[in-house]
Amino acid sequence: MTTTDAAADTSPSIPVIGSLSPSRAGDFMTCPLLYRFRVIDRIPERPSPAAVRGTLVHAVLERLFDLPAAGRTVPAALDLLGPQWERLLGEEPGLATMFEDAEQGEAEWFGQAREMVERYFTLEDPQRLEPADRELFVETVLASGLKLRGYIDRVDVAPGGDVRVVDYKTGMAPRADFEARALFQMKFYALVLWRLHGRVPRLLQLMYLGNGEILRYAPDEADLLATERKVEALWLAIRRAMDSGEWRPRKSRICDWCDHKERCPSFGGTPPPLPEVPAPRSDPAPRPDFSDDV
Repeated sequence: MTTTDAAADTSPSIPVIGSLSPSRAGDFMTCPLLYRFRVIDRIPERPSPAAVRGTLVHAVLERLFDLPAAGRTVPAALDLLGPQWERLLGEEPGLATMFEDAEQGEAEWFGQAREMVERYFTLEDPQRLEPADRELFVETVLASGLKLRGYIDRVDVAPGGDVRVVDYKTGMAPRADFEARALFQMKFYALVLWRLHGRVPRLLQLMYLGNGEILRYAPDEADLLATERKVEALWLAIRRAMDSGEWRPRKSRICDWCDHKERCPSFGGTPPPLPEVPAPRSDPAPRPDFSDDV
């Protein structure tokens, strides 16, 4: 079974009790109240220059592989930056105002995107790669009825069938004591692929374009069973919060960049009343999310 075939298999025979993506699972682990603001209240957030830069760099690296192998050069990749930025502005015109109150100007921001694209070429040679899939949407339903879904940046398949799951990060590589958290998203994807076609991916690879480091991990079935138990436990905790209406804030360094700080009790704010109409017991339809790159 190819990865594309696997992505189309959503196990429709199992009744779905809810759905979870790695980004929203990460939100709940970071701060249950953040999860509530994003999933239950659906409060709009201002575009973050760092997250939008991640979207731009991801778009360039995805489309780089549309070129013939010999044409995947640094200049060709840099030439994609301008058109991809114009495309993003066309899709979301509000991004044009992103720099009005930011400390960083557009020229500096764009320059950092160029540096990240150039740094990618120091980590691997795209002329020697033919990815099986890019920006692959995958989903599967566990035996419990919990649907797992998300987007994988890139999937490489070796001639012998070994699968490598690749994710680009535009932030810096984490310290050793934070690597487990960084790998959670990748293990989540590996779990989905394993449940879809019965083969554990050979390698999970995180490529940090902020400082040019690569984090590699070879999972096994025990890893993925533990990940499955973790996401099941997360979903139970989310359901308890839904039923009780208690969404506890959890302070961390991420609070400094949170759009919801003014309404957070930890900083003297008051959350809005919970919606009267019960929210769906699942994530909204996922889109590629690069907010965790920074």
